[in-house]
Amino acid sequence: MADRIELVREMFAAGLKAVSAGVCLPAHLPAATAGRTLILAIGKAAATMAREAAARMEGRHDTIVLTRYGHSLPLDDLPPAARVFEAGHPLPDEHGLNATGEILEEVRKLTADDQLLMLISGGASALLTMPAPGLVLDDKKAMTRALLACGASISEINCVRTHLSQIKGGRLALAAHPAKVVTLAMSDIPGDDIALVGSGPTIADRTKLADAKHILDIYKIPCPPQVRAALDDEGNETPFAGSPGLSGATTRIVARSRMALEAAGEIAHAAGYTPIYLGDGIEGDAGELGTVHAALALHYAGKGGRYALLSGGETTVIVRNPNGRGGRNQEYLLSLALSLDGAAGIFALACDTDGIDGTQDNAGACISPTTLRRAGTLGQSAMAALNANRSYDFFEALGDLVMTGPTRTNVNDIRIILVDR
Repeated sequence: MADRIELVREMFAAGLKAVSAGVCLPAHLPAATAGRTLILAIGKAAATMAREAAARMEGRHDTIVLTRYGHSLPLDDLPPAARVFEAGHPLPDEHGLNATGEILEEVRKLTADDQLLMLISGGASALLTMPAPGLVLDDKKAMTRALLACGASISEINCVRTHLSQIKGGRLALAAHPAKVVTLAMSDIPGDDIALVGSGPTIADRTKLADAKHILDIYKIPCPPQVRAALDDEGNETPFAGSPGLSGATTRIVARSRMALEAAGEIAHAAGYTPIYLGDGIEGDAGELGTVHAALALHYAGKGGRYALLSGGETTVIVRNPNGRGGRNQEYLLSLALSLDGAAGIFALACDTDGIDGTQDNAGACISPTTLRRAGTLGQSAMAALNANRSYDFFEALGDLVMTGPTRTNVNDIRIILVDR
């Protein structure tokens, strides 16, 4: 049994390596310009992306890093004279607000001989924050908190955040004009729409103010007067694709979920398992997906043989207990374990590639055929933990959490189910 758990952990590690900055970024870096290059790295992978770019870029360049608390690197590992900011995630904070102001000031200094190299990864939406006119930071925090709790998808959350911002949805590219703008992204968005990664500060946005209002209406999120006024103000509409700074810009995704899943699948194949790819952009409720995947696992178990069911994407969780501890991958695993009910020969891992699943310090967790039985001997109920959003406490008691620390990459979740009868 231990060897199967070790195998899923090895598969996860291979997936992380496949989407690391050192592997993915170098081949996509642009050539030097006549002037200078401003390397602007924002997101959970910002530190490693900046380090790799600065080490390989020719010509004059300056580096700015904005990342989540604890996701930077020691100064000795970062480019000389790099300006490094850490800020709050998933809720924006004053550090992010202040850093965004300094970033905008630096971007506005660029000339026609310069280029902005935007290195963006998941987490940038919260980190790069500048509320729309008439709003303050607390307005953005309240709306973000409500969107995260209601079960909205990442695309829906970013649509609202974009239209309540002065810098997202392509607006940072406008500030960089007339410099050349190159955006290289690690995609944490199901479907890999680069405009949605980090709410696209240098990418033309395809959503409208009306879309943002519709999302708030769908989820019945209370909208304070100042927020409604901002969404009713046509001046907050995002710039069109032909705007200066956006027209002719270079955009490219350098790391995506499929790359991580295929690397994990190669490890499975070498160990004698047939990889089955269920999709790399799966969304929806975490608990419901666990039930569906349990049925698939039992189907393959009935066929005989050895299989590795692999999937990626970003599920959602409805927060019923604001004091709960856990995340979407752990809730998926609780639902999966309950539906499998100890079925022999089925093992699973579900983790977020950034190393943080939800509210705590773990990437995710693992389950085995003994999970429910071992939990029972410890007085733990999977169903009670699922209903109370206390998945972290459940897996912590069993010693089945997966702890990686900050991985400094982010292509969303990796879910692995081994079927071995």
